[in-house]
Amino acid sequence: MSTEFTHVLEPVELAGLRLRNRVVMVPMGTEMGDHDGHLTEREIAYYAERAAGAGLVCTGINAVTDDYEVINEGLGRVDTDAAIPGLTALAEAFHARGGAVSVQLTAGLGRNINSIDPVRPPISASDNSHWLDPNVKCRPLETDEIKVIVRRFKEAAQRCATAGIDAIDIHGHTGYVIDQFLSPVWNRRTDEYGGSVENRCRFAAEIIAAVKEGAPGLPVSFRLSVDHHFEGGRTPAESLEIAQQLEAAGLDLLMIDEGSYEAMDYVFPPYYLGDNCMMGHVGAFKEALGIPVLGCGNLTPERAEAAIANGEMDFAGIGRALIADPEWALKLAEGRREDIRPCIRCNQLCVGNAFVGKALGCAVNPMVGYERERVLTPAAHPKRVAVVGAGPAGLEAARVAALRGHTVDVYEKGAQLGGVLWPAATPEFKKELRSMIFWWERQLDGLPVTVHLGTEITADSPELEGADAIIVAVGTEPVAPTIPGLDGDNVVEVIDAHLGAELGHRIVVCGGGLSGADFALEMQEKGHDVTVVEMADGIAPDLLMINRITLLRDLADAGVTLLTGHRVVEVNDGGVRIDGPDGPVQVAADTVVSAFGVRPATALGEALQARGAVSVGDCVKPAKVGDAINAGFEAAFAL
Repeated sequence: MSTEFTHVLEPVELAGLRLRNRVVMVPMGTEMGDHDGHLTEREIAYYAERAAGAGLVCTGINAVTDDYEVINEGLGRVDTDAAIPGLTALAEAFHARGGAVSVQLTAGLGRNINSIDPVRPPISASDNSHWLDPNVKCRPLETDEIKVIVRRFKEAAQRCATAGIDAIDIHGHTGYVIDQFLSPVWNRRTDEYGGSVENRCRFAAEIIAAVKEGAPGLPVSFRLSVDHHFEGGRTPAESLEIAQQLEAAGLDLLMIDEGSYEAMDYVFPPYYLGDNCMMGHVGAFKEALGIPVLGCGNLTPERAEAAIANGEMDFAGIGRALIADPEWALKLAEGRREDIRPCIRCNQLCVGNAFVGKALGCAVNPMVGYERERVLTPAAHPKRVAVVGAGPAGLEAARVAALRGHTVDVYEKGAQLGGVLWPAATPEFKKELRSMIFWWERQLDGLPVTVHLGTEITADSPELEGADAIIVAVGTEPVAPTIPGLDGDNVVEVIDAHLGAELGHRIVVCGGGLSGADFALEMQEKGHDVTVVEMADGIAPDLLMINRITLLRDLADAGVTLLTGHRVVEVNDGGVRIDGPDGPVQVAADTVVSAFGVRPATALGEALQARGAVSVGDCVKPAKVGDAINAGFEAAFAL
């Protein structure tokens, strides 16, 4: 075992449950259940694959009742005995691998519910407004209804215990029903469930007791948002009082996170928030409580190790990083830290899929959700494969093809691997994206892959002779609109700007898509005076909403000037002339950066189509990096 992460990897007992290490996969929804919300073989395979990477794996939320609230289709449910067979299969799959599994139980979504039933309004502690539609008011739960929900927790816990589940987590964070009772911003009750901290915690305390009664001996954890990150929301000081009440109620483990639907980027922290973004208050809770404490939030292995070693916390909560690499802890134990596939914190196919009711996926790990089907077995007929382009699609195609026993030649016209990832990953907040390039480079080392840098391939290149299969992954080319002066000496294309082109102090970025916006943020943080000109009404409109929240806040905090609804008319020696709602304006600039977008580089793929070449990634349709990686995997897997 590696000695670098001995504290993270230390076997430990949690309320009598023996765990192989201190890594806990925190609850995240999968949308892989069946129509009735019960576990499927696909979902069980996904969870079980992570048994090697965590001491304890927690499932996504499971409803304990539909007495007062509609259970959204796709949401897990443990409200009837029909759930027991799936839970039993889940437990058996973990125990066969020497792992442990916890089931998260929820009282409901309340004001956070996605779909509003016109017959049964959302439930809550008080008559709160729905987070999306303030015109919709929640119905405060009656005292006898609260008692029913508490009883349903006991029944659900009994089902979990019957099935052999190892632990239970209570879904108490980010403004869902239990959290609505805990926080005075949502709880304005005057009965025994409102008012004082003790009263506001009564619902949660009764649930903890009910779970303990229904599943004797099973450890019980509770996930608490200690900082809601919005005006009027709960503060860490208030949360500490709540945590002490939960401990007194018999809780075994407190999972600490942050955020709310009003600050959703903290619920699913994107790359803009950086490493270890929820660790600021963990030590204070550990110091004040006698029960174990878990910290999470873009945790790096190094920060997790240090925090456990210095007594700041007891368990490392790892979420999306275990989606990206199910062997996260196993690779640490084997001294293979550099082989952990980085989570790029893009939220694209994990959170993004869940928000539209699609099954969980992963931008960097195309095997997520296909653990049974996409097994990389040796190909029946090994081939010589030519991959043109060493961007994300090409590198993933090369890796997968080689793992299946094919001999691969990768041709890249540039001087380094990565394609568009290399310039796109220059900002510090995108360092995990840059890490992917190094990860692929390390994975290809030792495989039957030869990389040819500085080699531009055309349809008649001799390098393609003898290839049994050709995968074209040449990416995109920049769009250059017909604008007077756009070819001037003071104009730099955004890719060249990322790669170190000389830039003046005053920069105007023409184009407010993700590429232009990220570049503007990076340059402003480096001390430049940056203005973004965008013809549309919003910046980075195609960016996932959660990520966009942070981007717009960071742009505002950094002081970037955003001129939306403006069209670039001319580039001149003094800067850029634009036209907007108030007429033409001259914006002074030393450097003008062209970020008008890209179009697919289709010529090579079309020319090689007759030879059976397969085009993948942005050269088919410009999209997100996850789409390119998944397309590269699928093309190589099909060989």
